[in-house]
Amino acid sequence: MIIVLKPEATEADAKAILEQIESVKLKPLYMPGTERIVLGALGDERILNNLNIAANPMVENVKPILSTYKQVSREMQSHDTQVKFGDVTIGGGSFAVIAGPCAIENRDQIFKSAEIVKKHGAVGLRGGAFKPRTSPYSFQGLEEEGLKLMQEASKEYGLPCVTEIVDPAHVELLEKYVDAFQVGARNMQNFKLLKAVGQSQTPTLLKRGMSATIEELLLAAEYIYNEGNHNVVICERGIRTFERATRNTLDLNAVAYIKTKSHLPVIVDPSHGTGIRELVAPMAKAAVACGADGVIVEAHYDPQVALSDGAQSLDEASFAKMMRELTPFVQAAGKVLA
Repeated sequence: MIIVLKPEATEADAKAILEQIESVKLKPLYMPGTERIVLGALGDERILNNLNIAANPMVENVKPILSTYKQVSREMQSHDTQVKFGDVTIGGGSFAVIAGPCAIENRDQIFKSAEIVKKHGAVGLRGGAFKPRTSPYSFQGLEEEGLKLMQEASKEYGLPCVTEIVDPAHVELLEKYVDAFQVGARNMQNFKLLKAVGQSQTPTLLKRGMSATIEELLLAAEYIYNEGNHNVVICERGIRTFERATRNTLDLNAVAYIKTKSHLPVIVDPSHGTGIRELVAPMAKAAVACGADGVIVEAHYDPQVALSDGAQSLDEASFAKMMRELTPFVQAAGKVLA
């Protein structure tokens, strides 16, 4: 429920209503605006109706939040959220490119890859230290040693870094090394993990599950937001369909749809969305056109020797070409490269 107070309502009036909401064990929200105060109340609407808040003389109007995802919806907040990722802002008219290898393999590899993506305009560094893989025999990552290497490269090249978190127990460990968490597709509905990152203030990149609906994705974001972490970025990374020509089907419908329904920033992963190096740049340009706030792509100094996802990773020449070609699309969309 959204409660809009009258222009003359004071902070004390708002506090009294918030205490009334809290007294029946519902979650109160305080959202002061430039012109008036807006309050929120989350919980069983039958209990809310019994409070008869609409009769309060300081209340202008009360309306229900119809979407199942409450706090991340545009019903709750009409303006776009901007998320700080290091010194980079995701959302708010900029287009951010985050790039780096799928997995951190060794010091030489992460440093060379970071140097390449920084040189050609990326504003963030990605790389996996803990790698959940389909096969137990695949490379699983360097774990904490990988985090240390990522942090070194991040500082050396001035790129804030993001890595995947796979275990709620890893929150404190990762907070020491990285600027943002990534919740991967396989963990999108790992609710203990969502709550754990929600209790941190570390920016979190939430990837869509390969079989998840848009509503399920936004409800996963709601889990993080509801725990107090409002630094959430949605990532469309493709869904599993009957089509076998590409690794996944990159659902760019979802980007445009989410932008109408949620205030959270949305980025696109064309590397996992296609699984084919030659398709990454075209889909990155399409991501700009449909309203995305950025892309996260896999780039490796030598994809032929990559231990993970070499076939979809960009080498220096293809990454540089993608960045050159993105510029006019970003400008046409009325945005600027972050």
